[in-house]
Amino acid sequence: MLSMQLQTANLTALLLAMVRASAWLALCPPFNSRLIPGRIKALLALALALPMSPKLAGQVPELATSALLISVVEQVVVGAALGFLTALLFAAIQAAGDMIDLFGGFTLAMAFDPLSQVQSSIFGRFYNLLAVTLLFATDGHQLVLRGFMMSYTTLPLNDTLSLETLSKLLTDGLADMFLAAIQIAGPLIAVLFLTDVGFGLLNRVAPALNAFSLGFPAKIFLVLLLGGTAIAVLPRALSTIVDKAVTAVVTLSGA
Repeated sequence: MLSMQLQTANLTALLLAMVRASAWLALCPPFNSRLIPGRIKALLALALALPMSPKLAGQVPELATSALLISVVEQVVVGAALGFLTALLFAAIQAAGDMIDLFGGFTLAMAFDPLSQVQSSIFGRFYNLLAVTLLFATDGHQLVLRGFMMSYTTLPLNDTLSLETLSKLLTDGLADMFLAAIQIAGPLIAVLFLTDVGFGLLNRVAPALNAFSLGFPAKIFLVLLLGGTAIAVLPRALSTIVDKAVTAVVTLSGA
């Protein structure tokens, strides 16, 4: 009888841990890509939850229907909160590319993003693909996975999420996202702004030249020529974003 109870507790802990991992994988980049099949995500959630199930067996609620349903909802909320917080910080890469497209005149040319399977800007898509490549090349995805795995220890299955901590981290995450986006795209945006100022002054001096019509191809040329300047700071910015994402996940889980 005791052995059956232990097996039931282990199975319940495994299922609840899978629910948290599945909700996290649904929102956390780069694992939230639609290119990853649902079966692969389910197997990955099982792989994340399986090693932790023996330690979580003593944290399962009573085997009552209402208690299990409440626990499932709590794990969905916890996993979604951890995934959204990580995605919020990683959105800085996409935002930096969108800002370059906005100031460089590429906003009219939209491309299909194979990761999110939606329309996105040219440099936004390029920066997103480059960031994912750098994330796997530098083993940054392992740090993200490790931060999530720590949540099982710091935030047990029978514990609740602190909404006050979540709201503070979301506020700080928004500020960090915009700051990182400006730091990545800032040098190129400054050059494009000075280009607009220069063409504006030229148009005042010689209106017959129609300098504003020359400004669009000039800015596109500068974006393509100086795009490597912004790309050069991307690895360091990505490393900072990964560190902040892991710290935020660990802080949210109560460590």
